[in-house]
Amino acid sequence: MTERRSLLRSLLVASRPVSWINTAYPFAAVYILTTGRIDLTLAVGTVFFLVPYNLAMYGVNDVFDYESDVANPRKGGAEGAKLPPRLHRATLVSAAVLTAPFVVALVVLGSQHPASWAVLAISLFAVVAYSARGLRFKEIPVLDSVTSSTHFVTPALYALALAGTTITPAIALTMIAFFCWGMASHAFGAVQDILPDRDAGIASIATAFGAAATVRLAVALWATAGALMLFTPWPANLAAFAALPYIISVAPYLTVDDSQSADANRAWRRFLAINYAVGFAITLLLIFCASEGLFS
Repeated sequence: MTERRSLLRSLLVASRPVSWINTAYPFAAVYILTTGRIDLTLAVGTVFFLVPYNLAMYGVNDVFDYESDVANPRKGGAEGAKLPPRLHRATLVSAAVLTAPFVVALVVLGSQHPASWAVLAISLFAVVAYSARGLRFKEIPVLDSVTSSTHFVTPALYALALAGTTITPAIALTMIAFFCWGMASHAFGAVQDILPDRDAGIASIATAFGAAATVRLAVALWATAGALMLFTPWPANLAAFAALPYIISVAPYLTVDDSQSADANRAWRRFLAINYAVGFAITLLLIFCASEGLFS
């Protein structure tokens, strides 16, 4: 019983509960706004992107990143587990077993919109390809940020596909802006790990470009996301202001040296809080947009 509880606790930590909402929310919000329905598909999809998806994404990452994680001082809590080797097999099996029934259910529920199968397949492939041995997209600079952003944008794209939504210019701009946000977030997050990643021989966008250049790239991507939202209809274009808290938070690190890159963790911790604050503001904006008939 004690061993089982230890495994469950480790799996919970590995799934990054603080980040669950980052994948479940885009799916649920887009599905409700585009369909106006609260149904079985919404429930299954939201639960899937809340827990199983995150356990698969982060659990696989913690298994294959074990060597670098044990030397990383920020691992072992909300920012990632230090999974001992004895739990690696159990973690991978648990992720697969928990994910499989949801995937089957979603494939059946999406049978009227086959395009949703392709989006779901891309999403799951990105989850595995980012960390798994033999693929390791996380070790290919720039592709690592692209793949990470895919993790967070595809739940929203999947909701659009499930709903059979016609992609308007406004929706396309919003999804591209969201993708830029995801790339910026990953790139900045990689800055704090430059030293442990280099010590472990792991490449990333930050180890390739250096700390200062990567921070500037992240700021440029957040600014691009904000600029793109300016071209969406009122009141959706108010979302452009959501980029500002991120830019302001990381601005002190625009000239950070690689040797001091770990200091960026302070801004990364603020980033986690900013996500919740911005998410709340975006929710209010979505409600406002719905009241204005933007989604009808």
